[in-house]
Amino acid sequence: MSTNSNEQLKPIIYYNPVIKVTLEPSEIPWLIVNIQRPVKEMSQCTQAEKSMLFDALDIIEKAMLSHYQPDKINIASFGNVLPQVHCHIMARFHHDSFFPEPMWGSQQRQSTLQIDDIDCFCDQVHQLLTHALE
Repeated sequence: MSTNSNEQLKPIIYYNPVIKVTLEPSEIPWLIVNIQRPVKEMSQCTQAEKSMLFDALDIIEKAMLSHYQPDKINIASFGNVLPQVHCHIMARFHHDSFFPEPMWGSQQRQSTLQIDDIDCFCDQVHQLLTHALE
């Protein structure tokens, strides 16, 4: 994994000329899939960019479900803070600190959730994306 100084040194899980996948530091497994080209709206993406974005989300969701067996997968795209097409994908658990609220919402409880194998998961995602998208 490498890091990207433009995004607060978030670890880069995967990148190619079309997309980049980074790890969001959190108590839950949380990745962000970015379109590399500077576009603010999904409608400004090419069909190839949209396809690769959704293929990556599909691959990551399946990997999260298999690896972590979460209660729910959340996928979100707002872009108000970072006006760049990107999607957050998170494995959610009934006992995480914010469930059922969004991770940037109001904390509901103090969680004891432990995700110890995030590096292993990120390596797996890198391999899956490399195999599928290149």
